[in-house]
Amino acid sequence: MAFLVLIMMIKEYIKKINPKYLKIALLALGGVFVVIFITFVVIYNKREELLAKAIQSAKHKALQEYDINLTIRKAYFSGLSEVTLEEVSARPKDRAELLNIQYLQVAVKLWPLIGGNVKISAVNLHDGKLSFVKKDSLSNYDFLFRRKEVDTTKAPAKMNLAELANKLINSVLYKIPENMKLKDFLTTYHDDSTSQQVNIPEAIIIDGDLSSTIEINGKEAVWHALGELKPDKKQLYLKLFADGKAVELPIIRKKYGLTLRFDTLETDLKNVTMNGDELQMSGGWAAKNLIIHHWRISENNIVIPEGRIAADVLIGENYIGLDESSEVSIKKLRAHPYGKITFKPYKTISLGVRMPQIAAQDLFDSFPQGMFDNLEGIRVSGKLKYDLDLYVDIDHPDSVRLSAAMQKDGFRINSWGKTNLAKISTPFTYTPYENGQAMRSFVVGPSNPNFTPINEVSQDLKNAILTAEDPSFFSHKGFVEEAFKASIPANLKAKAFKRGGSTISMQLVKNAYLGREKTLARKIEEILMVWLIENNNVVSKSRMFEVYLNIIEWGRNVYGIGEASRYYFGKHPSQLNLGESIYLASIVPKPKSGLYPFQYDGHLKSYLSGYFRLIGRLMARRGMVADDSNNYGFYNVVLREGLRPARPDTVEVDTVKVYDFEKEIEDTKGFLERLFGGGKKDKEQDK
Repeated sequence: MAFLVLIMMIKEYIKKINPKYLKIALLALGGVFVVIFITFVVIYNKREELLAKAIQSAKHKALQEYDINLTIRKAYFSGLSEVTLEEVSARPKDRAELLNIQYLQVAVKLWPLIGGNVKISAVNLHDGKLSFVKKDSLSNYDFLFRRKEVDTTKAPAKMNLAELANKLINSVLYKIPENMKLKDFLTTYHDDSTSQQVNIPEAIIIDGDLSSTIEINGKEAVWHALGELKPDKKQLYLKLFADGKAVELPIIRKKYGLTLRFDTLETDLKNVTMNGDELQMSGGWAAKNLIIHHWRISENNIVIPEGRIAADVLIGENYIGLDESSEVSIKKLRAHPYGKITFKPYKTISLGVRMPQIAAQDLFDSFPQGMFDNLEGIRVSGKLKYDLDLYVDIDHPDSVRLSAAMQKDGFRINSWGKTNLAKISTPFTYTPYENGQAMRSFVVGPSNPNFTPINEVSQDLKNAILTAEDPSFFSHKGFVEEAFKASIPANLKAKAFKRGGSTISMQLVKNAYLGREKTLARKIEEILMVWLIENNNVVSKSRMFEVYLNIIEWGRNVYGIGEASRYYFGKHPSQLNLGESIYLASIVPKPKSGLYPFQYDGHLKSYLSGYFRLIGRLMARRGMVADDSNNYGFYNVVLREGLRPARPDTVEVDTVKVYDFEKEIEDTKGFLERLFGGGKKDKEQDK
């Protein structure tokens, strides 16, 4: 009924139009249709010629830009907008064949094509093979990583990241067909040490609904992929799972030592829009029974029964960001990571995380199994909340901004789990490890003749260690924000990880509970354990410092200040003078090089005098010692005679050790100067 009313209204409107104008309009419209018809006829009659030119152009570009010989035995139009290719081959020069397809039929959408956009509507492919081959250092896919030569005579084009990302996403989405039939497509990888086969016997897309079977190494494993693909709406959903076992690609473990497997993995792209000059994307990932293992991450398998990530990505003209609305969830834990990388006018990085208040037990129960094994089984009560915010200007690294805080509400430790963090409050047995091997075990307590109570350690030694390692130890709660802030620019300037801002509390936990494993999980566990000890009065500060001095390494198989003072100077720790104390503080970061700074007569080499002046002045500034123009005991340090090196004319100089130890001292000096500052007076006295 409504349609009839609309027709009647149109007729009434036409009656009111001047017949002269109506005639002109009809003639113009007819002319447009005639032009379109003629254009269509011309293109239709010449389409085979245009196809041949397009194929020739593709062959030329492949050869010129990528050194790939592209051959197509037969190409023809099999429909109005449908092209069929037979026996397609791509082979890089002097390399193994990369691609071979026996039959490929592609249909494109007409209306987008008129506007210059190639949108694929259907694909029919069978008997295809994609082969990645690497022999020695040569591969048939290295062209993918080859940089294009830049024409330096032309002004560099202005780069807009949002526009670039939008074009890239569109180019990918436009290639996803609404309908597809793929049969027998094999992908292989082979190098000198490993090989992998991934075969797709069949994959079908019908009106955007995907179903596929994937066979790994014959039928060693069978995967299934399901999905809903809506490229026109910029929406994608994919789900991957396997028959009877977890999904894992063995080649990743063989080549990179990374174990990555899961029962199901889901990913989706929900929205992509250009909002002014900013590209906004939202999507996410979800996994069940995800298992991760790599020697850099953790010694054990990390198991996440169920995890989900929802990400809102923002891309502007010169920045890439992650909005705070993004969320990571594992069991009951919810955290909101955010960040932004800006490339112009300055290179800056900002990142952070917001963890809303959560029941403390829920937080500990949400930690992935195998990640923090010392904390497994711990029972706590109360609530916790965490915030982290970091900003770094890469071009001006000293302008670092950092804030981090764990806020507690009624938090209490009810019982320990696998490891009792209070064990160091009383005598305990300590076993140092080196390269995974136990060195020896000894009691940290009065029954050990080398154990030295804190009140029997030279005050100069205690002050020197505190000044060099952690000046605010007795006032902080496990962490020194300024030390972390100072370490970031130091590492950026060195373009390597040189300083971590560790406190004595962190060093103690690492030595007493965690050993020497350098993994991401161990570092995070170390931070959590320090927070538990320091913020819940588990162990007194005095006892922590006492244990630290009695277990840290001071030389090859030398542990604790009792052994160290007798080993180097034949003294009890209470008898150490200022110079000996500063020297012992200098070797804490690199204890195995402890004997190198000495000359054959037992005195120290001159390069170490700068370190003595730095530590001595810092101690004097805090009222620990008097000002000393004689290098704060440098000339009073004399090594025990039995340890002195041979004369220089009887032994070769180990230049590797010279460089390593002196560089360590200079790095330590530089870090301390950045952390505590150095006045004009200090600089003048160095001259």
